[in-house]
Amino acid sequence: MLGKTAGSLYWMARYLERSENNARLIDAGFRIALTRSNTAAAEWRSVLVTAGQDYYFRQAHGADYSSQRVVDFMLRDPANPSSIMSVIKQARDNARTARTYLTREAWEAVNTSWMTLGALLKRQVREDDLPDVLAAIRQQSGLVRGAFAGTMLRNDGYNFSRLGTFLERADNTARILDVKYYLLLPSVAHIGSSIDNVQWETILRSVSAHRAYHWLYGAEISALKIAEFLILYKQMPRSLAFCCDKMNDNLGWLARAYGEETEAVRLGASICNDRLSRPIASIFDNGLHEFITDFLRANAALARQIERDYRFVE
Repeated sequence: MLGKTAGSLYWMARYLERSENNARLIDAGFRIALTRSNTAAAEWRSVLVTAGQDYYFRQAHGADYSSQRVVDFMLRDPANPSSIMSVIKQARDNARTARTYLTREAWEAVNTSWMTLGALLKRQVREDDLPDVLAAIRQQSGLVRGAFAGTMLRNDGYNFSRLGTFLERADNTARILDVKYYLLLPSVAHIGSSIDNVQWETILRSVSAHRAYHWLYGAEISALKIAEFLILYKQMPRSLAFCCDKMNDNLGWLARAYGEETEAVRLGASICNDRLSRPIASIFDNGLHEFITDFLRANAALARQIERDYRFVE
């Protein structure tokens, strides 16, 4: 496969995953802002920071972190290169570039998602309509995933697209943990205690983990258990450990298919073996923020190495 085509599939998947992740962040911010109206501006800013969009927001709108302005910026503002409307267009553009490597069903799912969201986000979304719009964004993402899972050959194109999905998902989960954890935790003395249950449950909802967490841990809500669940629990499809395992599977398949073990394969293995093999108590002892910062740096380095190894840009 040409490097340009592999890169298009990889970035198509990253942008599709980013659109859903942003929708979930907006939903989490909306829920918390409703329960904490006196700190709503701080919560909305934390959503922008988590999504890596605060710099662009301040460039366009200054420090006005009102609900309506932030939501519109994240959904459809042309000044935001990572708005949902922007990334879904980039996903569709990349899919069109790699059109001959997609099944008809996969291409139509991506194209339909782009058209559907374009119609939904043509105008500013009213607060009353926001939950339905966010649900539609998540639903479109699910339809694309279903088309891929049900119709694509498990070949190199499929593995490049899955690499993009899990790299993006791991980055998002790590950022949510880092920003939200220190925003909500009143002091280090509260580590491991059951505090601010509504807020912590909202974090779980933002990564589709609310019900799964309660199946595993029961009714107890604690920072330590949430961190363990989102970092180390390999059966949770948005945990760092799950994403890392899947990336290694995809990299391993590509190495076997092309007959070459790349530097990306070694970097992916080191993330799992060196960073995600420790118990959660050890991670907390050495600093959760430091752990996540290191993970994000390693994840970004892996993404750059994949681009080099497979020559996405000739």
